Amino acid sequence: MNLHFNELLAKPYKSKSQKIRVMSENWITDNMFCPCCGNPHITGLGNNSPVADMQCDSCGEIFELKSKEGNIGRKITDGAYSTMIDRITSITNPELFVMQYSKSLDVTELTLIPKFFFVPDIIEKRKPLARTARRAGWVGCNILYNNIPEQGKISIIHNGRVNHIENVVDNYKHIKNLQRKSLESRGWLMDVLHCVNSIKENDFYLRDVYAFAEQLQSKHINNHNIEAKIRQQLQFLRDKGFIEFLERGHYRKLS
Repeated sequence: MNLHFNELLAKPYKSKSQKIRVMSENWITDNMFCPCCGNPHITGLGNNSPVADMQCDSCGEIFELKSKEGNIGRKITDGAYSTMIDRITSITNPELFVMQYSKSLDVTELTLIPKFFFVPDIIEKRKPLARTARRAGWVGCNILYNNIPEQGKISIIHNGRVNHIENVVDNYKHIKNLQRKSLESRGWLMDVLHCVNSIKENDFYLRDVYAFAEQLQSKHINNHNIEAKIRQQLQFLRDKGFIEFLERGHYRKLS
């Protein structure tokens, strides 16, 4: 896999953002396999697609690409806030490639965020554009990258080293066990997963997760049995192979 952008493609463009968009999307279609099914190629959808940048012709999954020089940081700038929320609530949002590249235009990091990890809590509403702006009143959004659980960040390239295709596909299939149909179920699972991830020890107890009850209550104000909901999510994570039940009230995280 050639990790360097094709710089010749950038020559017709003046703005840096346009150059990077063209080179990074071309890099994906020239080099990337589908992380969902293992198909060797991903096809570009062209500039007329309002939601996605590319698609796998084998499994039909669609993908969007966000790229940045250097570290991604806490947030990723995205498009219209209302469009993003509509996509999340209908699960029509694409899988998301997050790419980091160097000053020398080499891909250094590539991560896949599965679409079922997107919940409203990871979307930040930006301030409306000023009345003097060309698109006055338009409201954009940011993806709060740090708010995505680590289980939802599938590494494809790390420190310039490419993960084997079989490992990536197997990882995606394992993570897909966490897919939930309803937005409420997704939200609860992501919240409890965050709590479990916040516990430093590999072995933990039910009381350790109960310690987050007040925090969870503030996010789910209409739920009046937080501890029961916590137990339900832990059982789901156990059944899907993400934590292990050791004994009553005692669990272990699994890789």
